[in-house]
Amino acid sequence: MAAIDLDAIGKLGFGLMRLPKRAGRIDIDETSRMVDAFLEAGGTYFDTAFVYPGSEKAMRKALVERHPRESYTIATKLFATAVPTAGLAKKELATSLSRAGTGYVDFYLLHSLMDANWKKYERFGLWDFVAEERDKGTIRHYGFSFHGGPELLDRLLTAHPDAEFVQLQVNYADWENPSVQARANWEVARAHGKPIVIMEPVKGGRLANPPMEARALLDEANARLGLDWSHASWALRFAASLDGVMCVLSGMSDSAQMADNLATFRDFEPLDADGRAVVRRCMEAMGHVSTIACTACGYCREGCPQKIPIPDIFSAMNDLTSTGQAKATKEAYALATAEGGRASDCVACGQCEGVCPQHLPIIEDLAACAEALE
Repeated sequence: MAAIDLDAIGKLGFGLMRLPKRAGRIDIDETSRMVDAFLEAGGTYFDTAFVYPGSEKAMRKALVERHPRESYTIATKLFATAVPTAGLAKKELATSLSRAGTGYVDFYLLHSLMDANWKKYERFGLWDFVAEERDKGTIRHYGFSFHGGPELLDRLLTAHPDAEFVQLQVNYADWENPSVQARANWEVARAHGKPIVIMEPVKGGRLANPPMEARALLDEANARLGLDWSHASWALRFAASLDGVMCVLSGMSDSAQMADNLATFRDFEPLDADGRAVVRRCMEAMGHVSTIACTACGYCREGCPQKIPIPDIFSAMNDLTSTGQAKATKEAYALATAEGGRASDCVACGQCEGVCPQHLPIIEDLAACAEALE
């Protein structure tokens, strides 16, 4: 088994969960422009998943069919939580390969392990499955993405020492967040010597437009230090400055975001003492802002019997909490729910809470949204 060549992987990874859309469908032309810019800047790591709607097929059209296979690496994922049998879970790899149009993937992950589902991955024999597929050459390296606590992470890495890397949610807002435990999980991965792929470094886009107090701190730091860093750039720099980081995924949705992210990582240097101090003050400031820790992953949408656009509703609620602009946020809420599925339509079935990687009390939060926004 060849070790992961960390030097060949750019620090910025292109996350393909939030691709640009036009008329409700993934915009392949815009995605292709973004892919070209990413590769031209030296990026190599593309991250998708079996459960990201349309993502693997879009990657085939924008990347695989247009660029030499040796010029990039692909990561995709096996999501066993929603399937009833081990056989169906194992078939996801073949489906992903077919969608992507490639004979192998460079990085394969068991997807979104947490307290509620990790035993299912064990019961289905999926650790043995990915090891066998690595031996066959269908995958080059395997690891897992994780949304649990440090005790479970330590247990999994101890039980499965052959896992070559781990993907963790890490950003400065969640560094000491007790429901995410980003710092504690990072420390466990470091103790086991595993390279870390960071997901949600901008917290689903929330740190691109942080609450007012944090935004003021970043703007003041830019002026004082003579910088022109975007708010998202500060968040990415925090994540990429941590030890042991293999790459930082950014789910870019348009060419402007791509340009900003590439500028962040051009001739990248870790944050210095001044920069770290600024981010620490932002962490402290955000500790006083009571927002819903939704990252807009969309897992909650799929099985909702009421078709409630939960991430969009939470986004409007967070805007209200962060900015206090009631009229604008209620207009955003009305637009998000124009086709039905209001917060008050929740029937408390709990399906959403069972799949939420952030372990949010979605039923309770939707009730609060209904009271504030309807």
